[in-house]
Amino acid sequence: MTSDHLDHFRRRVPFIGTWLSIGSPIIAELAAAAGFDWLLFDLEHGAHSDAVLMGNLQAIKGTPAMAVVRVGAPHPDLILRALDWGSAAIMVPHVETAAEAVHCLQAMHYPPRGRRGISRSARVYEYGLRPMPAPQDLPPPVLFAQIETLQGVKHVDEIAAVAGVDVLFVGPADLSFDISVRSRGDTPGYEECLAQVAAAARAHGKQAGILVRAMNDIPALLAQGYTHFAVESDLGIIRNRYTELLGRTRAMCS
Repeated sequence: MTSDHLDHFRRRVPFIGTWLSIGSPIIAELAAAAGFDWLLFDLEHGAHSDAVLMGNLQAIKGTPAMAVVRVGAPHPDLILRALDWGSAAIMVPHVETAAEAVHCLQAMHYPPRGRRGISRSARVYEYGLRPMPAPQDLPPPVLFAQIETLQGVKHVDEIAAVAGVDVLFVGPADLSFDISVRSRGDTPGYEECLAQVAAAARAHGKQAGILVRAMNDIPALLAQGYTHFAVESDLGIIRNRYTELLGRTRAMCS
């Protein structure tokens, strides 16, 4: 991922990606060839693992698609490997405070800002064939901080204020669930939470993003200020298409 790609990413324009959960490098290669701006490799809930992540990143090398790896937790070793293997961005689930965002950034950045270990023979530096740039010339890695709980929404303005947080990314399933189990009279509803995330991103010059399952939701989200969309998932697309095909075929045969 070049500095030009990262500059394009950080401009506030619609940036369209998709969720990759199956772990197949063929699907990753196809999604990149189809023209998605970014691809999310899901190590939290998906079938991806360290064993298959490298192959997926290799499959999209040389394409404009930006690789984003969602780690299962903000553990420095997980973040380090994803970046060393060539991911341009890290998505961290359940970020609830500014301190947690800072912890993630420390794992993502080399000293003096962070604590990321240095390996000049990592894949990101062509296994040592390409010199590691000077610290001031290194493009900063991108952080997607997932806002998935009421606690995260409560502190979203503080999270957005942290330098190095690029995207406030809503996890709709987790956020909806958290609202449902913690609902009280003064609990904000889902739409109000979406508005708070978008407002915090706008106030601090950051982007707001979200996973989208229903395409009809996009115009309203754009109007709110959301710019970074993950449209469906490989698993969801295949599941829905199988279900549709089977239903139509059974209807024709009945």
